Amino acid sequence: MRILQVILAPRLSGAEMLVKGIAIDHRQSGHVVGVTSLLPAHDDFAAASAELRAHGVACHFPSRRYERFGRLMFLYRSVRRFHPDILFAHATIPAIYARALPVRAPVVWIMHSSVNDFVQSPLLCRAEQLLSRRAKAVIGVSQKHVDDYLDAIGRHPALIVVPNGIDVARFEAAASNRAAGAPAGQAARSAKRIVQIGRYVPEKGQLDTLYAFARVLAAEPDARLALCGVIEDRAYHAAVVALAKALGIASRVDVDGPLANVDEILAESAVFAMPSSLEAQGIAFLEALASGIPVVANLIPAFRFARGWPGVQLVDTSNHSEYGRALVAALREPRAQRPLDGFRLADTASRYLAIARQAIG
Repeated sequence: MRILQVILAPRLSGAEMLVKGIAIDHRQSGHVVGVTSLLPAHDDFAAASAELRAHGVACHFPSRRYERFGRLMFLYRSVRRFHPDILFAHATIPAIYARALPVRAPVVWIMHSSVNDFVQSPLLCRAEQLLSRRAKAVIGVSQKHVDDYLDAIGRHPALIVVPNGIDVARFEAAASNRAAGAPAGQAARSAKRIVQIGRYVPEKGQLDTLYAFARVLAAEPDARLALCGVIEDRAYHAAVVALAKALGIASRVDVDGPLANVDEILAESAVFAMPSSLEAQGIAFLEALASGIPVVANLIPAFRFARGWPGVQLVDTSNHSEYGRALVAALREPRAQRPLDGFRLADTASRYLAIARQAIG
């Protein structure tokens, strides 16, 4: 099978890393696989791009930023160049472009957005109403996606929930290696480090984490906070930096861009924080669960499946006192093993192949 994955922009973010993993899995299963995009690759994606190519996955990304018609033409050239049997279009905008093309290959659309795009943009809603049946299948990574689609667009013949998957063994191994071989001094430095991984946008809640961390320092003065992720909203990123200074905690906070070694970061930290107000599912949340690190996350529907799991606290993270207390408690908890059947990368990749075979007929 010739499979073409279509993304908006190659970058170090959850959905794009999922696509990388699925593409490599499908290539190792003997399929011919390519990845293309509408926007140029971010610099931080260079290593991921090299990994894809090393596994025989073709990558075709624009070298410059095009406007709408230019994006459509670039995607059309990518499709003509690759001759796919099927296209997997990840997120709303790539799915609209893919279905606007005059090509015979079936399109499967995967909904990743943490927000309801149909409510946010009437234009996208109208476009989806027009193009809905051009998708052979519509995949939601959570039931919320399916419910939102039914409410805004209506029924579709193949509306399916396929949870995101991660390379569980990678995160378990990093944590195990860390426990076995960390130098004493380095282990001590990371013993009280709290980490949050996610794009710098308001719905990820880095500001809430800063307010809560200021309270953590009153109980744990040696604690540190590390924030990292794609700087999507520069004004919000600047607000994060400014708040750390205003609270007088900047010397205890690292504010970084995207980092590729997420498995090592989780293995070397003591607590994972995820105060998101909106998530489709949260790949970073799954990665933290796999690493065994104590987790403090917002009490939102996307995370409720892990409620009651060892080392997982779901709290109202907009209540900074409650959030801070939960972080302090988590700093004093051990790592834990959690059941992640159904959330493994191989599970997701297998489901995508089954859907592809059905779509091709």
